[in-house]
Amino acid sequence: MKMTGGQIICESLQKEGVDVIFGILGGAILPLYDTLPQYPKLHHVLTRHEQGAAHAAEGYARATGKVGVCFATSGPGATNLVTGIANAYLDSSPMVAITGQVARPFIGKDAFQEVDITGITLPITKHNYLVLEAGSLAKTVKEAFYLARTGRPGPVLIDVPKDVFVEETEFHYPTKIDLPGYKPTLKGHPSQIKKAAKLINEAKHPLIIAGRGVIISGAYAELKQLAETAQIPVVTTLLGISCFSENHILSFGMLGMHGMAHANMAVNAADLVIAVGMRFDDRATSRVSGFAPNARIIHIDIDPAEIGKNVRVDVPIVGDVKVVLNELNKLITPAQHVDWFKQLDDWRKEHPSTEIRDSGKLLPQFVVRQIYEATGGEATVVTGVGQNQMWAAQYYCYNKPNTLISSGGLGTMGFGLPAAIGAKIGSPNTPVWCIDGDGSFQMNIQELATAAQERAAVKIAILNNGFLGMVRQWQELFYEKRYVATPLSGPDFVKVAEAYGISAIRVKRTEEVVPAIERAIAEPGPFLIDFVVEPEENVYPMVAPGAALHEIIEAPVKEVAMWQRRSTP
Repeated sequence: MKMTGGQIICESLQKEGVDVIFGILGGAILPLYDTLPQYPKLHHVLTRHEQGAAHAAEGYARATGKVGVCFATSGPGATNLVTGIANAYLDSSPMVAITGQVARPFIGKDAFQEVDITGITLPITKHNYLVLEAGSLAKTVKEAFYLARTGRPGPVLIDVPKDVFVEETEFHYPTKIDLPGYKPTLKGHPSQIKKAAKLINEAKHPLIIAGRGVIISGAYAELKQLAETAQIPVVTTLLGISCFSENHILSFGMLGMHGMAHANMAVNAADLVIAVGMRFDDRATSRVSGFAPNARIIHIDIDPAEIGKNVRVDVPIVGDVKVVLNELNKLITPAQHVDWFKQLDDWRKEHPSTEIRDSGKLLPQFVVRQIYEATGGEATVVTGVGQNQMWAAQYYCYNKPNTLISSGGLGTMGFGLPAAIGAKIGSPNTPVWCIDGDGSFQMNIQELATAAQERAAVKIAILNNGFLGMVRQWQELFYEKRYVATPLSGPDFVKVAEAYGISAIRVKRTEEVVPAIERAIAEPGPFLIDFVVEPEENVYPMVAPGAALHEIIEAPVKEVAMWQRRSTP
């Protein structure tokens, strides 16, 4: 059967199980869009910016476990995807981006809206393609989806010249993949697993650090079995949150720059660290030379490039987390670590990191806690980046798997709203809350139109402090309160939402919080709450730049003064 290039792409997407596409059309990709009406099972979500399309595709992917798909045209359309592609790359999210390109005769001629998008995205994709003939499209799509979802997941880009979309050829969708140079290791080496088991069985103060790899591999039960059998406390990275129930007695919260004080202290005192599906980034480790100074380290990760990259490792295990833990658990003997847990419990009591003080003012921490209470922990929380992100990580209790979606590696402001829309479209029966800051929210505020158009029932909580809050916090603590370029004169978010056809309310007092959240939950469609919170509230605990993980600022007075004397970031 002969088909056009556009038809081949649509047929191929359907064969890969795609049902939702996020994107914006333009001249170079117009022939592909002209084909979409022939494929009513492919639901196209018209975002209002290509960055929104990429973030929505990632939110969809992270909520569903499927590959997210986005479309964009050539030139500025393609370059507007770049931030979203980079975000997916750093957070290991499966995505396929299909971009239009100028027609083949014009490539390299600086034609209108021509840009070398494969060259631009080479460092931030697992692989990318420039497809110069329709006969290669089916094979390319098959490979792209395979690469995106296997091994360490990530984004793949397919760039297609405009005339290739209309070129006709025979359509045959391949049944097999032949990529000799791409063989992800799934099973850990048996001898390394035995070494790891020996260290775990002998350890007196062991600690598990769990990352997003646990969520990607679906290794929730295997992680729980390891922790419970060997009686090992579990801390998580930011992106590892919700891989282990925070109500579990062995859960000791998030570590890192804004992690729990007792979690950071546990890392410092541990004699064995079992790092599971995490990459030892600087926000998790702080000063590397001071990270887990007394511990042997076991590192389990599917990407061999991550092992030993940032932190010394005693027992490296390359493999899929679920597969490796399943084998490792067979060798673990039951244990108890009474003294270790007594010490950890004492630290948790002495350093209560998530207490909410009664200040008489509307605090963002209180808002997040009330969202948790109202949803019963059943919601998926999608955040922006900044203080809002940290408060969402600290004050919402994540008891269900894969219920926090946030931008970790790239720290992309503007991620929250479009990613929340993607997550809601992917999981329509799951409550989705977007917790965002007024600065981050404005970076993709136009996606309110997408939420309204799709009737995506995302509940939006803006923690509006009138600042680029996290940067202002640094200016307060380390730059003598020189608030350069951080104060924001934001819009009336209620009026903006209503202009897009979305119901909204403003909250300024503590007693208004719960009724507003309940009203949002009752609304059948999207709903926005503008919480006008304390402007100069800071995120604590905090590890200052250049400090070791256990050197924690827990209060806003003497510890900060100490760090101002000791070092300048």
